[in-house]
Amino acid sequence: MNTKFVMVTGCSSGIGLCSAKTLLQRGYRVIATARKEEDIRMLKDLGMDTVRLELAESQSVSGAAAAALDISGGTVFALVNNAAFGMPGAVEDLTRAAIREQFEVNLFGAMELTNLLIPSMRAAGEGRIVMVSSMLGFLSIKYQGAYNASKHAMEGLTDTLRMELADTGIKVSLVEPGPIRSRIQQNAVGHFKKHVDESRSLHQARYKKMARSIQEGREAPFTRDPEVVAAKIVHALESSRPKIRYLVTPLAHMFGIARRFFPAFLIDRLLARR
Repeated sequence: MNTKFVMVTGCSSGIGLCSAKTLLQRGYRVIATARKEEDIRMLKDLGMDTVRLELAESQSVSGAAAAALDISGGTVFALVNNAAFGMPGAVEDLTRAAIREQFEVNLFGAMELTNLLIPSMRAAGEGRIVMVSSMLGFLSIKYQGAYNASKHAMEGLTDTLRMELADTGIKVSLVEPGPIRSRIQQNAVGHFKKHVDESRSLHQARYKKMARSIQEGREAPFTRDPEVVAAKIVHALESSRPKIRYLVTPLAHMFGIARRFFPAFLIDRLLARR
């Protein structure tokens, strides 16, 4: 029976929920986080320890870290930073407030939580940190500038953290999924409406097309279920030599290879077709 504690953020649906369930089935003590009370109740009903977490608020982050350490008796073996949201919009339509909100959740909150849990891992002489990034952490697509930027920044900080912790027994990995079935697109609509004045935008036609795509439930090519990401997270936690990067889905693998051999203008053309 595995008695190691793993904290997973963003467990209300998608990758987070699937990963939390998978780890629970493998015998881990899962500390699952969510923002809404109904999601907290759902996770409790599944048999998980739960902590409410709002990554945009430092007080919530510090409280969640303290709660996780209390639940685990002072040692959280692994942290899976999964919680994130999308912020659609052309770069010229994005305000400073919009980009700040994107970074508060996708980067600042995740790194703050990580830094609060590292001391317990150092004391234990071991630990795993898994950062769920995206294929958009190493390339960019149109109308996702804020999200692209937040994931690129996550990758830079994670690479640095991995090198800084190399002699501590703490292993740090990035997971870079391509398109995964989740609610991220549906959830992004509210953020878009909050921050983008569509009526004054020169990109109205594109925004309408994006809205229709979401309403009709269209999927990107090679979209996969979240179980494929959960499997990579399991490997990152259980392997004696976890990978630095885990590319997930055929599309992520394709562009991971393409960016090494193709010039940037060809990558741009390929991505423009999406």
